Amino acid sequence: MTPWLLVGLPVAAAVLGVALRRNDLLARAVAVGLGAATLLVAVLAWALADGSAVSAGPGLRAGELAVPLDLVLDPTRGALAAVVALVALAVQVYSTWYLETDDRYGQFAATVSLFTGAMLLVVVSADLLLTVVGWEVMGWCSYLLIGHWSRRAAARRAALKAFLVTRVADIGFVLGIIGLAAGAGSTSLSAVLAPWRRPTACIDAALADGALAGEALTACGAPDGALRATLLVLVVVGILGKSAQVPFQDWLADAMEGPTPASALIHAATMVAAGTVVLAALFPVFADSPAARWFLGVAVAVTMLLAALLAFAQTDLKRMLAWSTVSQVAVMLSAVAAAPPADGADAGLLHLWSHALFKSLLFLAIGWAALAAGGTAAMALRGSAAAAPVLRTGFLVGFLSLAGVPLVVVGGLSKEHVLVTAWDGAVQADGPGVLVLVALVLTAAVTAAYSTRGYLVLTAHVRQQPTATGVPAVVHGVLWVLVLLTVFGSLVVLTGSFAVHQVSALWMLLSVLVIGVGVAVALRGGFDRDPAQVLARRFVPVADAGLGVDLLYRRVVATPVLRLARLVAFVDTEVVDAYVRGSAVATRAAGWAGARLHRAERPSAAVGLVLTGVVLLGALGVLAWS
Repeated sequence: MTPWLLVGLPVAAAVLGVALRRNDLLARAVAVGLGAATLLVAVLAWALADGSAVSAGPGLRAGELAVPLDLVLDPTRGALAAVVALVALAVQVYSTWYLETDDRYGQFAATVSLFTGAMLLVVVSADLLLTVVGWEVMGWCSYLLIGHWSRRAAARRAALKAFLVTRVADIGFVLGIIGLAAGAGSTSLSAVLAPWRRPTACIDAALADGALAGEALTACGAPDGALRATLLVLVVVGILGKSAQVPFQDWLADAMEGPTPASALIHAATMVAAGTVVLAALFPVFADSPAARWFLGVAVAVTMLLAALLAFAQTDLKRMLAWSTVSQVAVMLSAVAAAPPADGADAGLLHLWSHALFKSLLFLAIGWAALAAGGTAAMALRGSAAAAPVLRTGFLVGFLSLAGVPLVVVGGLSKEHVLVTAWDGAVQADGPGVLVLVALVLTAAVTAAYSTRGYLVLTAHVRQQPTATGVPAVVHGVLWVLVLLTVFGSLVVLTGSFAVHQVSALWMLLSVLVIGVGVAVALRGGFDRDPAQVLARRFVPVADAGLGVDLLYRRVVATPVLRLARLVAFVDTEVVDAYVRGSAVATRAAGWAGARLHRAERPSAAVGLVLTGVVLLGALGVLAWS
């Protein structure tokens, strides 16, 4: 099954959706119909994938740079493509109800289709240029989806903030990709990996023969380690921006101003998780660069714990899920940062798979609950899961998976593999494994605490009996499918699509104990009160403000840039343009004087002017000669 068809179907849906955007019925048919076709193609491609099947692209040359534009499909990429297509279809179906009365539904559905195609392009790309294309298209689509309700100033601001923050980080991403491709003379992923990898076997053999370290590196043609580290760090900076990791974490919570289906798509299976896919593709090179691994490891270790603490104290449960996404993406990336070279990045990709399932379930369920309760604030959502059995079940399964309860749900299994991978990295002591492992354990406890809090607020704090009238059966069906996949999705490891080791019984026991501590802390707030208001009342307003990072952006970045812009505008207007305006004034004055003299000229006046000119010219000649 060609991966070009996999990417082409959602792109075609986007083009048709734009053309039919004024007819909601046709727009729904295109979005859902081609979304289902994309899922079918993805599942077939996954089932038929055997090894790494490369689909050759048209092939281009840019001077000495080869640009093959190839795509590749293997079992791992097939599994990721299938879960992306599944979440996208669930979002499209859900949106037909959630945005039923929206006068811009057609544009929304078309943007979701394009977003899906861009993410699928990143997943199956075997060419760094195609990766950059998919990466940038996702950034543009996120801007459109977050700002979909553009009549609201808050939505416009959130969209612009997301666009600016991610675009600034993308400068590093593009520069890093250009450097890697230029060093290899090709944008092909396989061609890029070869020259930037350290020839370990050759170096070991040379050292065994008595060669010095420098001689061994020279003889084996090892790449410039400092240059490689610099380029990979630039790529990581772009990934930190797109994935809302420290110091770029603040934009994702504000992105909740977009419609809930857009949040489910961005947070569950696209964009913020795309960095894990890119680093997994570059892992053979990334694993050889301790500096890049430490840079990523420190960033994600800080992010996962900080975002988990912020999630616990949010007064808005939709923003709580947003901060949980920031934390969980850090967990994915931590598996890449800490993984020993022999282990690979599949533990992080497996967590991406599981996160796509349970986070899309939680977002779509909370969107329904918010409509029933009239808001996303914790106070408004109390007891809202009573609106329908699927909500109560969905929140239970989703929060169990988010908390990482072992062997019960998909999130529990994937987090166990991340822990084992971090432990392997810590034992080898050649990367940030110890730091990542400590952060993972602490984050697991905090995650269990805010998951417990979310479930208590939505179910145990029953203050009203919201109704679920008007919700079509197809929306019930979407949520039930996601519930089942969240429970049984861990069976994906039996397909061999992810090369992960066996989980450790010892780490399972430790995980249960750590999760138990988090649950116990949350329960200290009582069953009839919000644990955050009881245990972290003073921290709540600080957490709602995102630790004041938005204010920091304005004071450290926005205000200085605006002042500099005003200074530049002043210099341009009052200094540079002054000479131009002065020349114009002088020319007009000279013309006016000449016209006056010409109209009032007399023979004697003309002779006087000529003599004056001769004298001036003579004086200038004498000065020049001397």
